[in-house]
Amino acid sequence: MADSSGSNPQSPGFTEKLKSWLCWSWTYICALWFAMVLTMVYVLRSPLKLQETVNAASVFLNTLTPKFYVALTGTSSLISGLILIFEWWYFRKYGTSFIEQVSVSHLRPLLGGVENSSSVGLFSSVNGDTEPRTNVAECKVWRNPLNLFRGAEYSRYTWVTGKEPLTYYDMNLSAQDHQTFFLGDTQQLKPEDSVMQKAWRERNPQARIRAAYQAIELNRECAAAYVLLAEEEATTITEAERLFKQALKSAGKDTNLVVYIKRRLAMCARKLGRIKEAVKMMRDLMKEFPLLGMLNIHENLLEALLELQAYADVQAVLAKYDDISLPKSATICYTSALLKARAVSDKFSPEAASRRGLSTAEMNAVEAIHRAVEFNPHVPKYLLEMKSLILPPEHILKRGDSEAVAYAFFHLQHWKRAEGALNLLHCTWEGSMYHAYLSFHEVSVYPKKELPFFILFTAGLCSFCAMLAMLTHQFPELMGVFVKAFFSTLFAPLGFFADKMESFMPSCLWHHLANV
Repeated sequence: MADSSGSNPQSPGFTEKLKSWLCWSWTYICALWFAMVLTMVYVLRSPLKLQETVNAASVFLNTLTPKFYVALTGTSSLISGLILIFEWWYFRKYGTSFIEQVSVSHLRPLLGGVENSSSVGLFSSVNGDTEPRTNVAECKVWRNPLNLFRGAEYSRYTWVTGKEPLTYYDMNLSAQDHQTFFLGDTQQLKPEDSVMQKAWRERNPQARIRAAYQAIELNRECAAAYVLLAEEEATTITEAERLFKQALKSAGKDTNLVVYIKRRLAMCARKLGRIKEAVKMMRDLMKEFPLLGMLNIHENLLEALLELQAYADVQAVLAKYDDISLPKSATICYTSALLKARAVSDKFSPEAASRRGLSTAEMNAVEAIHRAVEFNPHVPKYLLEMKSLILPPEHILKRGDSEAVAYAFFHLQHWKRAEGALNLLHCTWEGSMYHAYLSFHEVSVYPKKELPFFILFTAGLCSFCAMLAMLTHQFPELMGVFVKAFFSTLFAPLGFFADKMESFMPSCLWHHLANV
């Protein structure tokens, strides 16, 4: 038994090495195969009558009029323009390129691509059976740790305005998260799990709710179905809490489900005013599952402690998570700035500070604010109410406007509670001290979102084809000369290669091989 257990870890390592060696050698095998094909085509050029075929093609191309080339390039420009318009519309609506999404979702698995996300093993269990996923620092889009409940909170906006508060891209990411958290290994799905797998992908909320009830009919202990009903059907936080408690009873030993449900129960307690209970639940959850990098429970804990005005406890949490080796967030940076600003903001005066200079505590507060602004420069406009707040999304882009909305939506009240904190933020961010600070410190600028490659590619292709069509129509003879010179230059290396092959392989080689 000991030998078998000791040899098991070695076999996966050998398999991974074999796979890496095959992937490394595949490039050279393809190059060798391509060279063999070229050599075989050259050797068989006489039986295949390649020379006669090339000559016939050349004669056919020479007989074509310039109008044909104008029509060809114009059609190419029209098609690429239509593709460009569709790509731009899809990017503006969903935030991603359609061609890239199709290639990643469908073509990459066929070509042997490896998915970055893992279906199981997100959290470490109590018994240590599951390995945690530790490489979350590379993630750019994060799930909002304070995301609202769809049925009890987001739906209110829909009832009043008739508009959807969440984008399709955001809901699609949430559907992927839910399938990853709750369904686990797709090779061993139960009937109710298969129903829930389809339920998370449904775009219509009523269809998702009907699928959840269908899963409950198949299994009264389907915890994922109760989670969906708590998230989407419950119209009050109290009703959502009741459904989450029912889900917790049915979750059993499913670590991912237990962690998710307990976190949402703690958020229910926070929203219902039982803040101390919520803090206790969050602390117990962080103690029971210490590696919760994906859910960021400490950000929920910071917000609840700020509501209790337990600033010493907030500082203790920041001392643990405000570390250079851990991923930063607007909550970490701006909460640290709030604590330092709170210590001096009640007696702070810009005029007095400009006359006597900044004290050590005021300088620490100013530097903390600039550190926060450098991480996410969008937050101050929302905290100072220079931009209108909207409902926070379910996913945020680190250092982006969505993260600023999510932070200000929940933490603006804590800044208002600290007397003079917003005044110090305003003076530091926009006043004279900010320009003085800039003379000694270079503030980084978060890069804007770049256009997808295929939008740029189709735009260039459309413009190039349109230019060729116009030039061919205006100067047909000159373009004909140019095209012939271009193709003769392009195929010159191939002709050189053919001459060299002729010197090594005589043209009668095929006849000698046939006689043998």
